[in-house]
Amino acid sequence: MGTMRIFVTGGAGFIGSHTTRVLLEHGHRVTVFDDLSSGRRELVPPGAEFVRGGLKESRKLAQALAGHDAVVHLAAFIAVGVSVQRPVEFAENNVVNTVRLLEAMHQAGIGRIVFSSSATVYGVPKRLPLREVDPVGVQSNPYGATKVAAEAFVGAYHQLYGFDATVLRYFNPFGPNELCEPETHLVPNVIRAGLERRPIPLYWNGEQVRDFIYVEDLAAAHAGVLGLKGLNYFNVGSETGTRVRDIVQAVTDILGYTVPIDDLGPRPGDVAATYASSERLRKATGWRPAIGLHEGLRRTVEYYRSRLKTET
Repeated sequence: MGTMRIFVTGGAGFIGSHTTRVLLEHGHRVTVFDDLSSGRRELVPPGAEFVRGGLKESRKLAQALAGHDAVVHLAAFIAVGVSVQRPVEFAENNVVNTVRLLEAMHQAGIGRIVFSSSATVYGVPKRLPLREVDPVGVQSNPYGATKVAAEAFVGAYHQLYGFDATVLRYFNPFGPNELCEPETHLVPNVIRAGLERRPIPLYWNGEQVRDFIYVEDLAAAHAGVLGLKGLNYFNVGSETGTRVRDIVQAVTDILGYTVPIDDLGPRPGDVAATYASSERLRKATGWRPAIGLHEGLRRTVEYYRSRLKTET
């Protein structure tokens, strides 16, 4: 698989910006298509072409998409809590816009897509670690439902038109460039609170177990699957379950001082424990995480520390 022209939707976002950089490093030519509703122009790596646009803008999408070999589709709303408040907007953006993109690809004769999905599709795990053969579960929020639906449409375009399609089910990505407002994810919230010496908000007293994957490792998985044929589903995780409270401990160790905990109690819809088997991805592409949890957290703390310095 030589150099490809790759179209990255959501490439100005957290995961998209890292994925774009990895694709450029592999020698591919990359166009980032992003409406900047949550992405940031300055996160788009130099060397990528940038087109500001949304997937609803059919003419702009068709013009920008023409001539590409593959699509990496990362543009989506991601806040679980917001999805409960605004289910129709989430369905429109995450599902209908995915179908618009797939249809635009079909019209343009582009038959290769990597789709960013989520471990939430499994619902409440029946067993751990989660494997790709495990059934997709009933969803406890509209965000998860949009990922299940979008996966189904990707599968339909494979069946109808022979798309080579890879669905990547992310576990818990963290790392530099995560700049959601409001921030709902654990690692940036813990680090920001720690740096600002304010209480760290925790649900369930931090007992829940998650699989944290450093964003650069996650980004590398996208480059590895571009050449695969057929319809593929892969978990992308570190294969290690880590308690949330141990993340807090690791961050405070890096900071060198303790930070009080703000115990928020239980939160409905949370799964007690989830972590991945990524054996299938490893066998297919040789991918494995290169950055351990502590090194990833150290780099992330440095990133937010330097941002805080420039902001104050």
